[in-house]
Amino acid sequence: MTITVPAEPFSFTFDPRQTALMCIDFQRDFVEAGGFGESLGNDVSRLRTTIEPTQRVLAAFRELGTTIIHTREGHRPDLTDLFPAKRDRGNPTLRIGEEGPMGRLLVRGSRGHDIIPELAPIEGEVVLDKPGKDSFYGTDLETILRARGITRLIVTGVTTEVCVQSTVRAANDRGFECLVLSDCTSSYFPEFHESALAMFSAQGGIVGWVADSAALLGAIKSSESGGEA
Repeated sequence: MTITVPAEPFSFTFDPRQTALMCIDFQRDFVEAGGFGESLGNDVSRLRTTIEPTQRVLAAFRELGTTIIHTREGHRPDLTDLFPAKRDRGNPTLRIGEEGPMGRLLVRGSRGHDIIPELAPIEGEVVLDKPGKDSFYGTDLETILRARGITRLIVTGVTTEVCVQSTVRAANDRGFECLVLSDCTSSYFPEFHESALAMFSAQGGIVGWVADSAALLGAIKSSESGGEA
């Protein structure tokens, strides 16, 4: 089955068998109060608008049997994989590794490192821990995708201009075609969200495609009913 989604700068076509849904960093540390995102002075409620549309997309792709990959940004408890250049950025109330309301910030095994319950992985879905912003950096993501014959990625997650953008650009360099869902991604800064989306699809899709979840779900429904997708 081939599905064609109305998108910018032009339609995005994918076969669910050769596609993975990426759910990037939907972690308590970024999306809930008391986490790393809030320690930086951000309004985490801006990211929570992504939850409902991503739930709908996640349900649709589970029904299709598509590969689903959840990522979590975080570090080893001994912080040996944390560069000072990352640790010492900005002026947060708490730094990576320090104790917060949900445990040590951005440390694997802490409550804040967990994916939020609304988008929690189920059995059989890949959960990928990464030490940086780019989901390919320091992980076996590319190996997983190549082993499964994946050529296209449907991308959701936070934040649009940081971990999502880093991952999509890295994917593009590796030959993967990416569709970024505009309402399933978000930023603490709305202007950065819009700017990143514009950069993805600029110059004929130099980095990737952009559509909203309604366009994607409509295309799936149309394809399943035998209509024009």
